[in-house]
Amino acid sequence: MTTTTNRETDEFAVLWLQAGSCGGCTMSVLERGGAGWLEELRRFGIRLLWHPSLSEETGAEARAILARIESGEDRLDALVIEGSILRGPEGTGRYDMLAGTGRSKLDWVRALAPLAGHCVAIGSCAAFGGVPAGAPDPTDACGLQYTASEAGGALGADYRSRAGLPVVNVAGCAPHPGWIMETLAALSLRRLTAADVDGFGRPRLFADHLAHHGCSRNEFYEFKASAEDFAERGCLMEHLGCKATQAVGDCNQRAWNGGGSCTQAGSTCIACTSPGFEATRGFHHTPKIGGIPVGLPLDMPKAWFVALAALSKSATPARVRENARSDRVARGPAPSSDKRSGSEKRTGAEKAK
Repeated sequence: MTTTTNRETDEFAVLWLQAGSCGGCTMSVLERGGAGWLEELRRFGIRLLWHPSLSEETGAEARAILARIESGEDRLDALVIEGSILRGPEGTGRYDMLAGTGRSKLDWVRALAPLAGHCVAIGSCAAFGGVPAGAPDPTDACGLQYTASEAGGALGADYRSRAGLPVVNVAGCAPHPGWIMETLAALSLRRLTAADVDGFGRPRLFADHLAHHGCSRNEFYEFKASAEDFAERGCLMEHLGCKATQAVGDCNQRAWNGGGSCTQAGSTCIACTSPGFEATRGFHHTPKIGGIPVGLPLDMPKAWFVALAALSKSATPARVRENARSDRVARGPAPSSDKRSGSEKRTGAEKAK
C-alpha cells in the first residue's frame, strides 16, 4: 500500500513497528473485515502511516516517514508495536536494529512513544515480553510497560501517552483480529479511557470475559467429565492443562478466521493473554496437588471447587460420561418418553377444544 502524509488531516494516524516477534499478530489482523483489514481501517478514518510488512515504502522513503514523525512534522495518533522489545546486549538494544537507521528498535520506541497520542502493544510479546522473554532470555526481552507481570518494561511503569493513558495491551498469542481492530477503532473515536482497560492495560472489550465462556465443551466441564487424551471430547481442564477458566478473552464467543477456537479445534487454552504464560511447564498437562488442579477457575475458592466437582461427578449422566471419553458423539440425548411429535401434540390439544 502507498501512504501519504498531511499533518492537517482528520484521519487517525498510526505507525506500526515490528520488534522481536514472529509476525503472527499482523497475520491475524489481516483476516479482519469482509473487504479486508486495510479497507476497514479506511472506513474508520484510520491512516496507516507505515507498516514494515504492508507498506510500499522502503529504504529512504521509510526513513523519511520516521524522521517526519520524530521531528513533529507529522502527527502520530497511535504508536503500535508488535513483538518484544529486545534490550540486549547490556541495555543497548542492538540485538534488534531498525534496518538502515543505525538505531535500535528500543531507541526508536523510546523516542516515539512520548510523541504518540496513544501507545498500543499488539500481542503478548509487546505487552508482557511473551515467548522471547521466556527463560533463559539471552536477548533481555520485555514488553513495552511490563516484563511478565512486573511493571516497567521498555518505557517504564510511569509512562503515559499524550492522551494520558498507559500502554494499551491487546494481549494474545496471537490476539483475535477483532480485538486489534476494535481497539484501534475505539481509540480513533476517543471511546477508550482508563476505565476501559483492566489492571494489566488490556481492553475490557475482551478482558471482561473468560476464554471458558461459550466453550463447546462446557457440558463436560459442568459435570467434570474429563478427557484423558486429545482425541476425546471431554473437558480438557482436569488432565490436559486447559486454562480457559483462568484466562481472559472472548475467544469462544466470536469466530476466528470464520469459525473455531483453540478448544473447539481440540487443543487446550494456554492462557496466552496472561502475563508470563510462556513460563508454563508443560502446556498439555494439569499440575495437581493431592489430585486437585493447582490452577483453579478465577474467583473460585478451592474448597468450593472441590465440593462442586465431587457433586458434579456424582450426577454425571451416562451419556456425558461416555461421550467425554470418545472422539465422537457415542450416545445422543435420550428421547422424550412422549413419542408424539410437536405437531401431533398440537393436533391433540386442538381436538380437546
